[in-house]
Amino acid sequence: MTRPALAASGGELADLLADARGAGDRIALVPTMGALHAGHASLMSRARAEVGTGGRVVVSVFVNPLQFGAGEDLDRYPRTLDADVELCRREGVDVVFAPALGEVYPDGEPQVTVSPGPLGDVLEGRVRPGHFRGVLTVVAKLFGLVQPDVAVFGEKDYQQLVLIRRMVADLCSPVRVVGAETQREDDGLALSSRNRYLEPEQRRAATAISRALRAAAAAAPQGYDATLAAARGEMADAHGVVLDYLVITDSDLAEGPGGPPPGAPARILVAARLGTTRLIDNLALTLGGP
Repeated sequence: MTRPALAASGGELADLLADARGAGDRIALVPTMGALHAGHASLMSRARAEVGTGGRVVVSVFVNPLQFGAGEDLDRYPRTLDADVELCRREGVDVVFAPALGEVYPDGEPQVTVSPGPLGDVLEGRVRPGHFRGVLTVVAKLFGLVQPDVAVFGEKDYQQLVLIRRMVADLCSPVRVVGAETQREDDGLALSSRNRYLEPEQRRAATAISRALRAAAAAAPQGYDATLAAARGEMADAHGVVLDYLVITDSDLAEGPGGPPPGAPARILVAARLGTTRLIDNLALTLGGP
């Protein structure tokens, strides 16, 4: 299989996609920050399924400084472009779009950004102020540069997925947003580029997060209170794991008193720290109860 074409600018990208646009072929975008792993590969596979063999799959690799806060891991975030391109080659990606900082932000930090609204201030937004403003702004820019028909995002970053869908709806964007199932290690830990930061003991302790989700799924028929208690119990027993939040809410993240009603689509979301590494995960639930 040939190496995917590599574009470093919007002009190069447009040239590489010109024939596809001329032929009316569909274009799928998988936005990433690089350090690609099997979870990203599954997004590429889903993107290919969305556009078919005649379409074009574009993977963007860009570490977006606008979504990192003070003291976060922007400087140490892994940059592995050669390995990323090789993974994209194996997955049959057509174009890797790896723009420089000046290509995405030609005038430095942008004066006009995308506000995430109230949902941007809770959960991840409460812990990481300004994070989703940076996420939505760069996604809007990538949509403008690539002009995809469909974009694929992982469900692991579930609040991000909900906000991107909200942005697309509110701004009347023609891009169809697809959420792809979270990929996991054999022990249940969600695949993440940040897992490589974990020391061996921390890596073992991190499985408490997925155990909490499994405990919640098992307890879900008993209702909201039992489900939340089961998940919190797993996290309380985890040595060295500091919980940021653990909530059960509806699928649009509009948490109300007592959680979503029985039978309605629900979501449990958890974030925790192990040393300096912060991990997130979530799972779909259907709660029982009277």
